[in-house]
Parts: sequence; structure tokens; C-alpha cells
Amino acid sequence: MSAREAKKIIQHLTSWQGKLSEQWKVRATANQAAIDKGDPLGYAEVVKGLSVMQEQLPLSATDRKHLNHSIEFLCEELADALGKTHDRVRQLIDKATSSPPTVTH
Repeated sequence: MSAREAKKIIQHLTSWQGKLSEQWKVRATANQAAIDKGDPLGYAEVVKGLSVMQEQLPLSATDRKHLNHSIEFLCEELADALGKTHDRVRQLIDKATSSPPTVTH
């Protein structure tokens, strides 16, 4: 991943306004599919959606696993591409996930 692509992913984290299902099984299936694809943008969407959801209510064990896995993947990829430390990239991710996506009923 290039530095340019990494910056696009951080911007995607900030601007993504996707929809999350309130039904845990639907949400878990969609998040697992995004993770299985291995696409950094998919990981970013999992991180964004679950980070915001975590602020509103406790996450299930599966949601926590998906969130932690996706954050770890993004931190590794972005730190390499941007030449920054894992901790600094985690700060960038936390800042980028502060704007909420839409939760569907």
C-alpha cells in the first residue's frame, strides 16, 4: 500500500456514512465478509461502524473480535505505508472514526 492509498483510507474512515444493521447476525455476517475480502476499505468500514456502535451500546463478542481484528490490520498497513508508529496510526484511526455512520433498524 502506498502513502497515497493510506491517506485515502483515512479519509474514507472520516467520511464513510454507511449503514449498519441492528440485527447482530446480519451485521456479523456482513463484517466477516468484509474482513474475508481483505480489502483495506472494507476493514475501514468495519472499524468505523463498530467504533461508533460501541459508543452507543456494548458490542457482542463477535463485534469486538471483528473490531479488534480490523483495527490491528489497519494499524499495521497504515503504519507501514505512512512511516508512522502503530500508536500514532491508532490515534489517526480513533480521530477518523469519531463521526457517526447511520444505523438501520
